[in-house]
Amino acid sequence: MTRSIIDVHILQTVPPSNLNRDDSGSPKTAVYGGVRRARVSSQAWKRAVRLAFEEYLDDADLGERTKRVGEAIAARISGLDPALDSRAAALAVSVLKAAGLLKKEPRKDKPAETDYLLFLSHRQQQRLAELAVRSAHDDTTIDARTAKEAANTAHSIDIAMFGRMVADVSDINVDAAVQVAHAISVHHVENEFDYFTAVDDRKYDLQESGAGMIGTVEFNSSTLYRYATIDVDRLHDTLGDPAATRRAVEAFLRAYALSMPTGKRNTFANGTRPDAIVVHLRDTRAINLVGAFEEPVGRADDTRGRVAQAARTLAAYTAEVHDAYGERPAATWITHVGDRTGALAALGTVLPLNELTEAVGATIAGRIGPGR
Repeated sequence: MTRSIIDVHILQTVPPSNLNRDDSGSPKTAVYGGVRRARVSSQAWKRAVRLAFEEYLDDADLGERTKRVGEAIAARISGLDPALDSRAAALAVSVLKAAGLLKKEPRKDKPAETDYLLFLSHRQQQRLAELAVRSAHDDTTIDARTAKEAANTAHSIDIAMFGRMVADVSDINVDAAVQVAHAISVHHVENEFDYFTAVDDRKYDLQESGAGMIGTVEFNSSTLYRYATIDVDRLHDTLGDPAATRRAVEAFLRAYALSMPTGKRNTFANGTRPDAIVVHLRDTRAINLVGAFEEPVGRADDTRGRVAQAARTLAAYTAEVHDAYGERPAATWITHVGDRTGALAALGTVLPLNELTEAVGATIAGRIGPGR
């Protein structure tokens, strides 16, 4: 059987911003190659991707991660049979208990909440609601095996991609098909502070001096190296449908390329597009190429800047890794902006993002079709 691994490498420049902050409000950083780098956590970017999925996928392909799952299922019970509205919350508790997903009784007049964020697909929520309605109509107890099966089939694309861990019911865990690295800057950064004042409009009208408030916000700017990988075989095994697998791959490529965490976006308006995207289809294993930037890219020169240097460095390192380990990707596609990132064009086929996404999807469909 031919393996299918998709590696996505992105260079993206972000102006002054605070995309992802720590507990003190500072932009997250990490030491790599002996110097301080800007960092955006994988969790922050995965959240952005999941939100972007709503743009590219139907509701039936998506799930919901919440503690308030009882409320969600109760609403579906009421939708299926309005006559059960007064019993919907209790029926939701019953079906969640039968599936092993709820251990404690909810507080009086409060919807059932799990002790942890529970990731269920919308179809799984619907199936659990249908079980509850059927038990009410038949005046029977909900079968535990049937309830657990309802929560462990018809997985959504986002669950298949990012996985699900349920400590209390480990046999409905789902292994993630996608891994996302923490994005780091290709160069050294030092965080800076913006000192700001806010004017009291009434004081201003009266020509009184002094600010209404003062404060500071911390920020940095950077050219980021971003990396994610999709285990297409695991994704297909979880979804069980070649068409859904293709939709998932195409949606992820678009969402990962175009999404951005929302931290302080109203303050900085830092929404940019990637400078370059390189997609490798491999049949061996995933390869993170962050090693290209273990030695930080130096100061921008007068004419080309850090993006051009980063593109040349990534192109050279990619070729070196492939030569050293005999790696030959099954296919490589590139989307890049302008001449600055032109060094990456030699790695494969250059296409606009929409065409790249369709080309990857078509290639994957051919590899996981009925003859797989």
